[in-house]
Amino acid sequence: MEKNFIIAGFGGQGVLLAGEVLATAFMLANKNVTWYPSYGAEMRGGTVNCEIVASDEEVSAVNKHDTDFIVALNQASFDKFLSKIKKGGYMIANSTLAKEIKTRADINYVFAPITKLAEELGNVKMANILALGVLAKASKAISLEQLSEALDSVLPAHRKNLLPLNLKALKIGYEYDLLPV
Repeated sequence: MEKNFIIAGFGGQGVLLAGEVLATAFMLANKNVTWYPSYGAEMRGGTVNCEIVASDEEVSAVNKHDTDFIVALNQASFDKFLSKIKKGGYMIANSTLAKEIKTRADINYVFAPITKLAEELGNVKMANILALGVLAKASKAISLEQLSEALDSVLPAHRKNLLPLNLKALKIGYEYDLLPV
C-alpha cells in the first residue's frame, strides 16, 4: 500500500535531512520510495519541504494531490499544507511554533511541542529527528529501529558524534504521548 508524507518547515530546521532519513528507513524496510525536496532561493529562514512516497509496489508519482501525513514544523507550513491532507490523514504539528487550531473535522491532528522537547534535550537542532519519532508512532508505517539504522546510514562521518543525541531525540519523539485531538 502506498503512503505519502510531507515534512515542512523553514530553512535551518533540518527538514531535508529528516526526509532523507525517512526515505532511507523505508528503503531499509524493502519499500519502493521516492524523496522529493523543494526549497526556495533563500537559505536559512526560507520555506523548505520534502515529499516522501513509500510503497510495496512501484511508486506512482510525487507531488500528490493529497497526502497521508504532514509534519509541519512551523505555522507557515501548517497553513500551507493543511488542505493537502486526505480525509482520515494526519497533521502532525510542532505546537511550539504552530497554533493548535483544528479547522478540519475529517483529519487527525497530533500537536507535540517538538522544538520545546528538543530544547529540553539540550539541542534545538534535534527537532527534526524528534519529529520523525512522533511521525513513526503516529503513522505506524516505519519502526524506530529502521529509523535508527537510517540515521546511522545518512549521517556523514563528520557528524557521527551526534548519532547518540539523534537517537535519543528519535526515542523522545516516539515515546511522546500522542493523543490525537
